[in-house]
Amino acid sequence: MIPNAVTANPADTMIQLAGGCAIQASLQAAARLGVADVLNDVPQPAAALASAVGAQPDPLDRALRLLASYGVFEKVDGLWAHTPTSRLLRKDHPQSMRALVLMLGDPAFWTCLGELDHSVRTGLAVADKVLDGGVWGHFRSHPEKARIFDDAMTGKAHGQIAGVLAAYDFSAFDVVADIGGGRGHLVKAIVDGTPGVRGVLFDQAHVIDAASDIASDRLTLQAGDFFKGALPSADAYLLMEVIHDWNDERSTAILSAVRSAAKPAAKVLLIESIIAETPGPSWPKILDLWMLAIGGKQRTRREYAELLRAAGFTFTREIETFAGVSIIEGTIA
Repeated sequence: MIPNAVTANPADTMIQLAGGCAIQASLQAAARLGVADVLNDVPQPAAALASAVGAQPDPLDRALRLLASYGVFEKVDGLWAHTPTSRLLRKDHPQSMRALVLMLGDPAFWTCLGELDHSVRTGLAVADKVLDGGVWGHFRSHPEKARIFDDAMTGKAHGQIAGVLAAYDFSAFDVVADIGGGRGHLVKAIVDGTPGVRGVLFDQAHVIDAASDIASDRLTLQAGDFFKGALPSADAYLLMEVIHDWNDERSTAILSAVRSAAKPAAKVLLIESIIAETPGPSWPKILDLWMLAIGGKQRTRREYAELLRAAGFTFTREIETFAGVSIIEGTIA
């Protein structure tokens, strides 16, 4: 997103939007080169950074100058220094977003966005047109990119999970099931932080195998496919950034499977970035077009409520986590 993209000069707004890909490209270069990792707490000249990462001083300085205008790095007395935002590019940052930056810069994704008009015209995922097997087939065929995707989701989740735990009381539940929960960071954090709660991590077999080290007497792992077979029985179901991967029909099918497995009075918690029904730039609106390209959809609160209703749930409330996601809560209708 280009901050303050709407300016008093329409031509200036248009040219910044049209050429804004240079911002992402500069961010990609900084992430791939590892600039943030070689820049510690002591400001350094561009020449020293360039030497450390195998780059040329002047081009690196120019890329950092652009990034600095958006708060990524800053120049102090001719030397480059970190900002809170640029530190997120470090591999050792507890909420590192380096992998996320690299994932969004995957040339395959850029190809998809370059043909976004196909999705706009047809409503179909352009990824299914330009990538063999769509986006998930692309990851299966490129394990190194799948690893970056997993790392990106893990890094992003750490900050979001802290917000979810602070915003919602899980102590009323006996069993919490994390559906499509990946490596299980969310459900493990809930179990670790809430005495008496038992957890179930449900995902595809190869994902469950990779997460086997988190299993305990209070956290069980179950392999399966939420489009086929039964889901675990639980008092609460977590779906963190799962529903946005799918169109309305498939999303309703997932939620209907949850409804069929749920205990009486169970709750479903959809943890997603919600599109505000107000004008102005926002990350969820940008993410929605990424999701359109690969076959998913970001939604407004009203649209999530309608999905819940179609699957046999009643929307009860939206809870802001102040961590980039909200919790959409539903109960059995």
